[in-house]
Amino acid sequence: MVYFLKFWVKLALRIFCPKVNIVNPHYLNSEGPLLIVANHPNSFLDAVIIGAFYQRKIHFLARGDVFQNPIFGYLLRSIGMIPVFRAREGKEHLHRNSHTFQESVDIMKDGGAVLIFIEGICLNTHEIQPFKKGASRILETLHALDVFPKIHVIGMAYNSFRGIGKSVNIDITEIGSIKPIIESSDRLVFNARAMEEMSKNIHLPLEKTLVSHGFSYYFHLPYYRMIEYCVDLKFKQTVFFDSVLFAALLFTYPIYLALWISLLGTMGIPMFIASILVILMPILGQKSIKLA
Repeated sequence: MVYFLKFWVKLALRIFCPKVNIVNPHYLNSEGPLLIVANHPNSFLDAVIIGAFYQRKIHFLARGDVFQNPIFGYLLRSIGMIPVFRAREGKEHLHRNSHTFQESVDIMKDGGAVLIFIEGICLNTHEIQPFKKGASRILETLHALDVFPKIHVIGMAYNSFRGIGKSVNIDITEIGSIKPIIESSDRLVFNARAMEEMSKNIHLPLEKTLVSHGFSYYFHLPYYRMIEYCVDLKFKQTVFFDSVLFAALLFTYPIYLALWISLLGTMGIPMFIASILVILMPILGQKSIKLA
C-alpha cells in the first residue's frame, strides 16, 4: 500500500507542485538507520513531499489528535505515521509519548528511517522556530544502545502556501560525526548544530506560477474550484489549507475522471477511446501550469 500510494502521490505532485528542486538528491538513496530533521512550514504536505522522494519508507511523527478516529488512525499508521502528543491536546496524553519515542528508537535500531519536524509546530513561515528536544532525546537513547544513525537536515521552502502550481525547494545536508548525547547539555549542542545547518538550507523559490488557459485548464477548472471551495469553508486561513486541498484532490480526482469517461460513453464514444482521452487530461493539466 505504501509504495502504491507513493507512486500516486508523485503523479499528483507533478500538478500540485510542478517544480520540486532538490539539492543533494543523492541523500534520497541513503541506507541504514536514518534520522531526518526538517522545518515545518506547510503542515502534512511537508511530510508527503519528503516521503514521496526518499527511495525508502519514511516513518514520521505527527500530531496525536489526528489519530483519534480509529479508521483514520489505522490508515495513518499504515503509511508510517507515529502519533506524538502535545500539552494543548490534553496533558493526560503526554505519557504516551514515551511509547512514541521508543517506537522511533526501535525503527532506527532495525535500520529504518524516521522524520521529525524538530520545531514541534507548523506555521506558514520560513522563519525557523525554536527547536524541541524530541529528536535529541531519541538520539540519546540510540547512542546509549551504541546505534549512531545518519542525520539529514532538510530545509523546505515554498513560493506559495495556497493552491496548485507551486514551486518547492528542498535542501538536504548530512551532519557528520557528532558527540554522543549523554546529558542535557549535549542535547543543546545538537540542536544548535542542527539549527545552524537548517538555516543554511532554506532558500525561497524565485519562480512564479503561470497558468495557461487552454482546454485542459477549463476541463479541470469546475472540479478544482468545487474542491477548493469545500476546503475553504473549514480550513481557510489555517496552516492545513494546502495539505487538506492536496489530499482532497488526490482522492477525488479519479472519481472526476471516471465520471467523464461515463459521460463520454453515454455520448456514443467507445469506452476505450473515452478512457484514453480522459487519462491524457492530467498530462495536459501539468503542461498548463508553468513556472517563470
